[in-house]
Amino acid sequence: MGITPQQLQQIQQRLNGSKPRATTIPAAKAISHQVILGIDPSLRGTGYGVIHLAKPHPIAVAQGTISIAASWERSRCLVKIHQTLRGVIAEHKPTACVLEGLFYAQNLQTALIMGEARGASMVAAGEAGLELFEISPRKMKQAIVGYGGAQKSAVAKMVQRLLALTNEPDPDAADALALALAFAQESKGLAINSPKRV
Repeated sequence: MGITPQQLQQIQQRLNGSKPRATTIPAAKAISHQVILGIDPSLRGTGYGVIHLAKPHPIAVAQGTISIAASWERSRCLVKIHQTLRGVIAEHKPTACVLEGLFYAQNLQTALIMGEARGASMVAAGEAGLELFEISPRKMKQAIVGYGGAQKSAVAKMVQRLLALTNEPDPDAADALALALAFAQESKGLAINSPKRV
């Protein structure tokens, strides 16, 4: 059985009575995200929103809904979601992506379809090297509106106010922007619960 040069050096140091030097591994450098992509995945209407952290308030640099016709087969929908998000990422260069977390669905088929849309979104973010996080819908609403059971309209109104938007965003884009805002709160240490890394 052989030993490495490092192990040999440690043995020699012990025999000479000196303590081996501890090998220090530099701590991972924390990334401060300035451009954040939020995604509210759905097969027929995936919302997305990109915010740039600035003072006095974050700025919405992109938002929208990937609306897909009901006549399209699922595989075609997933390609459209992936391609659109890839374009958004390439244009705005976020460093973090926040997805709406999975929630309990009474219908198994609905849960599977939502999972597919979520997967297409994750692939687009993952291939671009973004750090991926998830926040549950209740935690996002709690962070933005102050109430975990808030309606979509309340989320949209608060997002409009927080980002100083002239118009209220559509519901899916509003949820995506709200996810990005909730993540931004966490990065400032203001969130109640940290987003889950995925």
